[in-house]
Amino acid sequence: MRRYLAAGLAAVTAICSEAAMADDDITTLTVLEAARAIAEKKLTSTELVEALVAKTGEDRGNVYITFDSEGALAAAAEADAKVKTGAPLGPLHGIPIVVKDNIAAAGLPATGGTPALKDWIPADDAPVLAKLRDAGAIVLGKTNLHELAFGITSNNAAFGAVANAYDPARFAGGSSGGTGAAVGARLAPAGLGTDTGGSVRIPSALNGVTGLRPTTGRYPAEGIIPISLTRDTPGPIARSVADLALLDTVITGAPDDLQAVALTGVRLGVPAKLAGNVSPETDRLFTAALDTLEKAGATLVPVDIGNEVDLSNKAGFPIALWEVKRDLAAFLDKHETGVSLEDIAAKAASPDVKFVFDNLVLGDQAIPDEVYTASMTTLRPLVQSGYADVFAANKLDALAFPTTPLPAQAIATSDRTVSLNGEEVPTFNTFIRNTDPASIAGIPGLTLPIGLTSDGLPVGLELDGPAHSDRHLLSVGLAIEAALPVMPAPSAN
Repeated sequence: MRRYLAAGLAAVTAICSEAAMADDDITTLTVLEAARAIAEKKLTSTELVEALVAKTGEDRGNVYITFDSEGALAAAAEADAKVKTGAPLGPLHGIPIVVKDNIAAAGLPATGGTPALKDWIPADDAPVLAKLRDAGAIVLGKTNLHELAFGITSNNAAFGAVANAYDPARFAGGSSGGTGAAVGARLAPAGLGTDTGGSVRIPSALNGVTGLRPTTGRYPAEGIIPISLTRDTPGPIARSVADLALLDTVITGAPDDLQAVALTGVRLGVPAKLAGNVSPETDRLFTAALDTLEKAGATLVPVDIGNEVDLSNKAGFPIALWEVKRDLAAFLDKHETGVSLEDIAAKAASPDVKFVFDNLVLGDQAIPDEVYTASMTTLRPLVQSGYADVFAANKLDALAFPTTPLPAQAIATSDRTVSLNGEEVPTFNTFIRNTDPASIAGIPGLTLPIGLTSDGLPVGLELDGPAHSDRHLLSVGLAIEAALPVMPAPSAN
């Protein structure tokens, strides 16, 4: 782990870690900071877990569906005992993380945020979680989500609406809202989410943290309650790009020698289709970030991806809605949950999700086979080739644009519509507008915070890279993160 960052970044990590510990606020430590402190015996895993458990309290923000404080404390005690022996430690030794509740964690319920699965307890970890546990991570609990991951607010009618880390009256984003809010509120240094059309990146952006959607297929998707096996992927959420890079190393086995690139050689494509028609405060912060990056040496290149976005809009819903009927039914049967797809639909609690299953999945508005086939064989390949051409023709390291068109909105009024520049627009379609196209293309997407609006709400910058460029994208993200102002923590903390 000590070879993981460049010397300058390692020095910053050490300074920040010592400052946090001096202030007795160890809950603000990042993964790298906490891992270093535990390895150097300046902090115990038990101390960190106890502090996070105390801070979580009664979890009024509905961050958790299952909060396993007893299990986490027992695992922390085992981790501390191993430190005393001097045995080799994994890069995540003693680090508490949270896990979205559609990802299997052995011995804990995996509800998918839906009533029909509230009693299903998997016997084994999903492979992506197993890799983190093998590296020493400890599971604090299973986080709340938009029911069955079919939405972007995490206003879950069965388990409660997840509160935003920066304003409890606002939604946390989704569908990985519990993980995003937990990391943003400093209730955990990192966690796992899943992303089908933006479900890691949206809550990361709205809660002021970083999130990575890897190239589709880069991370193992087994043991995860699916929507669409050709679109779904797990992804990490943390409070720094360096932490994401470490988690990516653990999950994939990539070399742990990643360093920030020089911004003077970076070319960022700015697509008007995604950068336009955003809220005034989002535009202000995005413009300021681009100005900062350009002054630091990055080259900004206007690009047109309008055709790719339009094609992805035509393909996205048919693929997800057709595949969930196949993939979720197969998952329920394979894992002997005792629950059928019809049971899921009958017991769905959130009105938006129940409508989708009753009408668009199992009802007379279900996607015809020929529409799905056309989406997979014609539209999606055009999206993928179009993105590849844009990256190659413009010699781009990444595309850069606001992760979401506007910041988090009020829980009480935003289930169906939100207001964007004076117009009432659909909540779901608006918040996935910028994230979904890359999901269809299967390319990696990284979001990092760029500041707070005048109302104190986080705004995210998304970087999309060519397929399989995940490590380079993280290197670019390290450089951009270092050039931008440090994200303030939620004032309530």
